[in-house]
Amino acid sequence: MSKAFSLPPCPCNPPTLPMGREHPWLAPLAGYSDLPFRLLCREYGAAVCVTEMVSAKGLVYESPGTNELLMSLPEDQPLVVQLFGAEAAFLGRAVTLLREAGYGWFDLNMGCSVSKVLRQGAGAAMLGDTDNILEVARAMLAAAGPGRVGFKLRLGLDDARPVLPDLALRLEDAGAGWLVLHPRTARQGFGGTAQWQALADLAPRLSIPLMASGDLFTAADGMACLAQTGVTGLMYARGAMHNPAIFAEHAALCAGGQPQAQDAAGLKAMILRHMELARLHCPGNAAVWKMRSVVPRYVRALPGARALRQELCRCSNWEELEEALDRCLTV
Repeated sequence: MSKAFSLPPCPCNPPTLPMGREHPWLAPLAGYSDLPFRLLCREYGAAVCVTEMVSAKGLVYESPGTNELLMSLPEDQPLVVQLFGAEAAFLGRAVTLLREAGYGWFDLNMGCSVSKVLRQGAGAAMLGDTDNILEVARAMLAAAGPGRVGFKLRLGLDDARPVLPDLALRLEDAGAGWLVLHPRTARQGFGGTAQWQALADLAPRLSIPLMASGDLFTAADGMACLAQTGVTGLMYARGAMHNPAIFAEHAALCAGGQPQAQDAAGLKAMILRHMELARLHCPGNAAVWKMRSVVPRYVRALPGARALRQELCRCSNWEELEEALDRCLTV
């Protein structure tokens, strides 16, 4: 086995993935959905988590940092590994290596619109070559097994070059387990408004699950999307980044109740728990630097958020972070 997989085998790989309105997923978030953040979201009710994007070439060539992206634990299940790349040989090989290490569920990112990913012909850039997409899909599915690979899509490169519903139907025929649609074009990035109508148009055409992504900033947004589009389920991305408790709020709405308003005590407890998980699972001071950028997202709507952000920029260790929270986030 490649030394890139010196990690313990991926534990407790489940035979199925929970999907449905009552089973919201945590979307892949580059720079955010690491192991501590995934564990935090699971404690609030995320049914499935997706890793940060993992380069198929980086994995095959044993690039530094790949192991960290793939770190997992029994309580971090079920887990989907998101891969990016545009060459069938590398995607197929990457899935084979991951299967040997015990990982069982995979996603191909064809939605990322970040320039450095697009320049590699990966992410949303793949939407310009449907034949290559299908070649990659077949390679991944051959390595993973039918139904074990999902595909994240956008509407197309731009409004003049749509790919739906044709591409979605062809991926279904190839053996895709599910599809995720962020209903914007690659050119839009995250600008404008997600076109939920595209989800509503595609959902009845498919016999496999369709997951929604895009503009799900609150649990109320998620419930509205489910009601308006008829999709199978959804992924929270930016909504979870700003508030991991969105999964608990989603559960409350699904049960017919109202989410409990998060007070200062609840917010502080959430931040301290994230810090605790980061200290347990991230080496050295790297987690301190990450928390300095994460915490301001959690407190952005509170009075004094700017002062806290300034305080955090001066923190160099865990004790200073905790002291800054005590000063700026009174309970």
